[in-house]
Amino acid sequence: MANILAIDTTGEFGSIALVNMTEVIEEVPLHSPEGHAHILFDQIARLLARHSVSIRDIDCFASASGPGSFTGVRVGLTAAKGLAETAGKRVVAVSNLRAVASFGDGELRAAVLDARRGEVYAALFDRSLVEVLPERVTKLRAWLEALPGGDIEFITPTPALFAPAIAASRHGSAPVRQALRTLAGAIGRIAAAAYSRGLAQDPAAVDANYVRRSDAELFWTEK
Repeated sequence: MANILAIDTTGEFGSIALVNMTEVIEEVPLHSPEGHAHILFDQIARLLARHSVSIRDIDCFASASGPGSFTGVRVGLTAAKGLAETAGKRVVAVSNLRAVASFGDGELRAAVLDARRGEVYAALFDRSLVEVLPERVTKLRAWLEALPGGDIEFITPTPALFAPAIAASRHGSAPVRQALRTLAGAIGRIAAAAYSRGLAQDPAAVDANYVRRSDAELFWTEK
């Protein structure tokens, strides 16, 4: 049975998980306001040691591909790609929003994450976690107005942050579900399904999904 190592370092609260094709074996929350680069590999080594698994025993590496912190996305994705290169294995990159949507059970699932600066990262998925409306960064009110009518389930790790605006919109009767703040387990489950379908990629082919450009890029554009 295939082993998947999943990593999410896209924000202050991250996580890693060891997953097989049927279950999350263990998920470890990470909290590091100053970033995860200095703790990540030690935490991975401890996780694998607890289950007597080596890097060579991992069949596929998975990482959150964003959206999220520019540096955070790079840390997790670079780690997954580097470990995969070393082990001669493949990689699956998973959108954080798709992982959030996996916590729902509706036919249409609106995944929402705080993007700060008064904006949200958001996308609409169907039950199979296929995008219905693409990922974007926008003001919450504008995104709510752009959503189609009908039954939509909202899913977010921070429902208290968004519930008032949703309740005041034309989607006011829609349920607002809470996703876990730790996403590595969900990322691992999605990656396991992709791996079983032969969709894992060569590490060199995997890239990040920032949705919004980094502050550095915005700075140089404005110069």
